[in-house]
Amino acid sequence: MSSDINLKAQEKLGSIIAAREVDRLDEVFAQDVVDHDPAPDAAPGVRGIIDFWVDFLNAFPDLELNPEVMMADEDKVTVVLTLAGTHQGPFQGIEPTGRSIRIRGIQVARFENGLIVERWGCSDEAGILKQLGAA
Repeated sequence: MSSDINLKAQEKLGSIIAAREVDRLDEVFAQDVVDHDPAPDAAPGVRGIIDFWVDFLNAFPDLELNPEVMMADEDKVTVVLTLAGTHQGPFQGIEPTGRSIRIRGIQVARFENGLIVERWGCSDEAGILKQLGAA
């Protein structure tokens, strides 16, 4: 696959999350995607990714994702992004605080046939907890 096709799929991923239509994530993730950095207690495959985004968007319903850097080669796309939102729902056992967060993250996705088949990612989880007053 070409890097252009993979970049379009990555942009579609961002659009799906921005539209809060995470039940459509199977349009960009393979059913058996391997998530090398899953959320705690996440189910395997795309189900775990969908469940994470449902929970995260419930906790931060006004979430904004802003890609800062996006690079691609023939089978991988790397995105550096900023996430910002207001804590309005439970998050990892923390009741809503009304506080705003702003963190950076990075994701690397490997594609086959226009779908993400492997995912690596890291977000500033300690930064979230600190901004919520939990660390």
